[in-house]
Amino acid sequence: MIQVKSEQQVLHEGLQILFSKMKPSEVSRFWAACNIGSGNYLKLKDELFAEESVASLYDKILEFQKSKNVE
Repeated sequence: MIQVKSEQQVLHEGLQILFSKMKPSEVSRFWAACNIGSGNYLKLKDELFAEESVASLYDKILEFQKSKNVE
């Protein structure tokens, strides 16, 4: 059986790929340049970060900075 991902699942996967290869500030600039930000940001934010907390995001930022040698 073929399973088709929802639009939100595809967006989430795409953002994860971008975040793995780019600095968060660059992802934000890319997002703005593509005008991806149109729509309900609060709903999208809640969907993308539903399983996250401030502490878990902070840990991910530190991990990203270490992996990219960003200070």
